[in-house]
Amino acid sequence: MPESNQDHAANLHIYAAQAHTAAAAAHRRGDHESAGELSSSAQEYSSKAAEKTEEIARRIPERLRA
Repeated sequence: MPESNQDHAANLHIYAAQAHTAAAAAHRRGDHESAGELSSSAQEYSSKAAEKTEEIARRIPERLRA
């Protein structure tokens, strides 16, 4: 079954959170190279999640927006 737009956006948010958590753990271990790479991945996922969420929001009729 294909993934809905809402599910896709939610998964991107989850991936971003996981990457942020992994980056923090790497930083605590002193592995700053991995922490930097994971932080970059987290930022990429966060940006994609925000874009997808905004795309979904634009499709909602104005009268239904809170």
